[in-house]
Amino acid sequence: MQDVADHVGVSRQLVSLVLRDVPGPSPAARERILAAAAQLGYRANASARLLRQKRTRLIGAVYAMRNPFESQLVEQLFARAAGRDFGVVLGPVTAGRTVEQVIDELMEQRVEAVVGFGPPEWNAYVERIGATVPTVWLGGPAPEPHDNVHIDDDEGMRVAVAHLRSLGHEHIAHVRGEGSAGEARAEGYRLAMRLSGLADGIDVVGAGWGEEDGAAAARGFLARPALPTAVICGGDQSAAGLVAVFTAEGVAIPGDVSVVGWDDSYVARLSYHRFTSVRQDLDATADAALDAVLHRMADPSSPRVLILTPARLIERSSTGPVRSAA
Repeated sequence: MQDVADHVGVSRQLVSLVLRDVPGPSPAARERILAAAAQLGYRANASARLLRQKRTRLIGAVYAMRNPFESQLVEQLFARAAGRDFGVVLGPVTAGRTVEQVIDELMEQRVEAVVGFGPPEWNAYVERIGATVPTVWLGGPAPEPHDNVHIDDDEGMRVAVAHLRSLGHEHIAHVRGEGSAGEARAEGYRLAMRLSGLADGIDVVGAGWGEEDGAAAARGFLARPALPTAVICGGDQSAAGLVAVFTAEGVAIPGDVSVVGWDDSYVARLSYHRFTSVRQDLDATADAALDAVLHRMADPSSPRVLILTPARLIERSSTGPVRSAA
């Protein structure tokens, strides 16, 4: 700011008023100062500004960088939070960055709330944050007393099983994910199968969310005397691995096995995949997470918030009629 003041020949205090958009400076002075700031490449020091303020209006987002749905949701959080005069600080979890490290870094940046796709040890990590910072768990059921936003897993599995049943499938297997989200979807699958009269055919394969997890599940199916006629995967990434191994072994999709993914991420929409997938509504999830954060900020002692976002099946070319007995 002193550089801008020297360039224009005014006081630093006047420059500060203009750059902070405070009433007082004349239109002519404001125009000259803004032009000089642009010419000199002035950028506000966000860290210094935050140190002077009582509030940061920043929300920390904990997510897995390699998970397409989680990354897409964080993109939506940026836009939605800006509309409510909040910023988002990224907390990507990678092979070299643990959740513990990420949360510590977010707290160092004075975030006012944390939203994230928490691991099973979420309670222990939240203790590091402190009871005064609102936390919202995304992606799957959260332990008490944390606010929670996730897809209606039961409804998602109901529409997936109903779609496959309408195509004549009865031997429908499920490749489950990890943690509470994986178990919630597995329970939704079991419930949907029972309601469809297929309780005797419940077939859950323990795996994970990634491509290699789906590939491992496919190899397990191939080792059986007979393949299921349809598979519902816990995520689009595991569906991609499953389809890749099946295709390499000559199993036609959907001619031999129909495959349903989950999330309707960009992975499902790729032209060489075109997976039928259970869609999680990104906009609804981002808005619900922010609603929960603001509700908790306004009333820290209010009852726990649980929001289930709608599930919808997007039909593409990975599902088709059940193969004939021949």
